[in-house]
Amino acid sequence: MQTTGTMEQPPARGGLHKKQKDIMNVENTKAQMRKGVLEYCILSILNGHDKYASEILETLKDAKMLVVEGTIYPLLTRLKNAGLLNYRWEESTSGPPRKYYTLTETGKLFLKELDTTWDELRKATNLVTNTKKS
Repeated sequence: MQTTGTMEQPPARGGLHKKQKDIMNVENTKAQMRKGVLEYCILSILNGHDKYASEILETLKDAKMLVVEGTIYPLLTRLKNAGLLNYRWEESTSGPPRKYYTLTETGKLFLKELDTTWDELRKATNLVTNTKKS
């Protein structure tokens, strides 16, 4: 049996090999997790409350959902085109008119479905992750 002459290095101080760190970029995974729930969070923010984009962004930032304007505007447009949101223009006392977003009836039904799915997913995830801790 021939070996290649490479030896596996011991884990670095952070606990992962350098190669593993390159493959398993934790920041990328965390960003993907946030992106996965962003649509749900936006619909939830608008549930019963008309808001303009800056208010939505502020609510997300307050909740530590790191989102930039370049992410939210295309998502709002996609949700509108899917029939989940409507918007209206309103004059502002401090600048140009603002576009206020609101849930459509379809959006409310969609959010209700997501609420159920989120609850099931949360319970299943808690079951799995809490099992590992015992």
